[in-house]
Amino acid sequence: MFEALRIDPATLIAVVIAVALVLYALSGGADYGGGVWDLFARGPRKVAQRALIERAIGPIWEANHVWLILVVVLLFACFPRGYAVLSTALHIPLTLALLGIVARGTAFTFRHYDLRGSAHERRWGLVFSIASLVTPILLGVIVGSVASGGIRVDARGAVTSGFLSPWATTVFPWLVGLLTLSLFALLAAVYLCVEAGDDRALAADFRRRALISMGASTFFAAAALAASEHGAPRIWTSLAVPLVRGTDVAPPAMQLALVVHVATGVCALLTIAALLSQRDRIARLAAPAFVGLVVLGWMAAQYPLIITPDVGIGASAAPQSVLHAVLYALAGGSLLLAPSLVYLFRLFKGRPSAAH
Repeated sequence: MFEALRIDPATLIAVVIAVALVLYALSGGADYGGGVWDLFARGPRKVAQRALIERAIGPIWEANHVWLILVVVLLFACFPRGYAVLSTALHIPLTLALLGIVARGTAFTFRHYDLRGSAHERRWGLVFSIASLVTPILLGVIVGSVASGGIRVDARGAVTSGFLSPWATTVFPWLVGLLTLSLFALLAAVYLCVEAGDDRALAADFRRRALISMGASTFFAAAALAASEHGAPRIWTSLAVPLVRGTDVAPPAMQLALVVHVATGVCALLTIAALLSQRDRIARLAAPAFVGLVVLGWMAAQYPLIITPDVGIGASAAPQSVLHAVLYALAGGSLLLAPSLVYLFRLFKGRPSAAH
């Protein structure tokens, strides 16, 4: 079937992984950002801020992880060599990120059922917030390490670059980690502006936080791009060189990068303008578009590699029979998953001001 349609199954599954990563950033990322703002709740409305955060993420935070699970399963089943290299070279930050995800979910649940105002509730809240702060940084460090070119393998697929040098000894992965944190905080603040409903003071609190997050995102994006010249040459060539040299000397791939830059910048400016004019629902559309384009820009620069520079999509793909079976399973599973998620979000998110 796929050969008749001239579709490369490995590339198609890579596209599914890319879409799942974007959806995880836009949904699960906002949950992490909510935990960050829970940690930094301040002022006379800090109790109300934390209550809004808990009410906003409580019904759906577990469902958002379905996208990360999908990514892991597809990597394991469809790109086993890439999965093996990734889980070996980056097993330390991956393990720490997994512990952060587990600690965050556990603490969120325990805090919800503890006595309000008790010492136990405060301790669980602190664990939840710190895990929400650290885990996005680790996820970004993993992404930065994958893009940096520091993970090297030999002809047999064995990792030769060690377990620390790809992520712990260079600045680029950590700048990507801080960028990830600021983007997630931006999403959460923008979403919470809408979740605040008719409470204008509470919406204003998160509107200010969204603008602060946008400033931080811009700074860390520029810093990461500058650091990529030496820390991630492929990213520098694909994303930064078109800005430096211009379209007159840029090949088509670089011109595409310029289009991504322009679209990302437009979405960023639209987000800022919407926040400043208190058009929160427009910001709720523009901010995810901005974050999604940032993620897609990285993946476009990475293509056709899974791990720069030694692990490509085609070379690490499973046999065609496995890829075809997975695609059929994805098609069938989406018929159940998509309506279920739509119903879940409509049930809990259709009327954000109903609780006021």
